[in-house]
Amino acid sequence: QVQLVESGGGLVQPGGSLRLSCAASGSIFSINVVGWYRRPPGEQRELVATFTSSNSTDYANSVKGRFTISRDNVKNTVYLQMNSLKPEDTAVYYCQMILRRTPMGIQTVYWGQGTQVTVSS
Repeated sequence: QVQLVESGGGLVQPGGSLRLSCAASGSIFSINVVGWYRRPPGEQRELVATFTSSNSTDYANSVKGRFTISRDNVKNTVYLQMNSLKPEDTAVYYCQMILRRTPMGIQTVYWGQGTQVTVSS
């Protein structure tokens, strides 16, 4: 089985920084797309950033210039560096990976358990 474990959330003051990590473990052949989503209080989950296997990145307009997604293909880990945090960034953050477990296997979506990020003074 594949498991995604997130870390790095917490409480930070406005203007501060946090770095989220998401490590995948288990039987993995290849990881195509990795991404971060978030669910603000009382709202639906929304895309934050994605990073494809062709090194293409995409960001939500609300985080462009402040957040950076990166990946370590050796460690099967994706990161989200969050700078200049604002109260409206408060949310539960989830990592997502679209991967194959075998060379001929189908691509399957996996999610992390979520980590709370709270931006408040």
